[in-house]
Amino acid sequence: MKLYVSQRAPNPRRVQMFISEKGIEGIEQVVVDLNAQEHRTPAFRARSALARIPVLELDDGRTLSETRAICTWLEGRYAQPNLMGETAEERAFIEMADRRMEWYLMLPLANAIRHTHLGLAPLEQPQFPDFGQSQRLKAMETAVWLDAELQRQPWVAGERFTIADITAFCTVEFGKLMRFKPADEGLHALQAWRDKVAARPSAQA
Repeated sequence: MKLYVSQRAPNPRRVQMFISEKGIEGIEQVVVDLNAQEHRTPAFRARSALARIPVLELDDGRTLSETRAICTWLEGRYAQPNLMGETAEERAFIEMADRRMEWYLMLPLANAIRHTHLGLAPLEQPQFPDFGQSQRLKAMETAVWLDAELQRQPWVAGERFTIADITAFCTVEFGKLMRFKPADEGLHALQAWRDKVAARPSAQA
């Protein structure tokens, strides 16, 4: 199998951390240069019609895109350690937490970076700086809420480390592109959680 990734992009990193947490071996990682527009070439579009990464190429030649779908496939094939829930009830609550991180933290923060960071202008045309600034405010509202959650529970989805922590961590790290550091915003529980996740071996994946 091959996993197509890119440097610094949060979604490929989510899959890389997921693979590391599970201790999965034997998946070749292929780096796609987004700045060189390699994701828009006909060869890559044959694997990912919408020119998005990450993409997991299976042994039978089929390709699977979308981060959550890739992780679901990996969870089904490599059941332990479990990161997405053992029971239907636990899976639902973990998915709720993960979706919140995707839609209310990662998406607005990514939009803020895409529309305000000059270095990303080649990938995001046209840029709308005012929209980017408004999205930053929405991401910070979620970060404040998440900080309060982490004051009462150790992990994003509750009492154990899950895929929701991976999504949130990769988002916070991506936020460095706009100089986001939770402690600087007074979000000390979020900072302590971030530091705890950063100490895990998977954070270096």
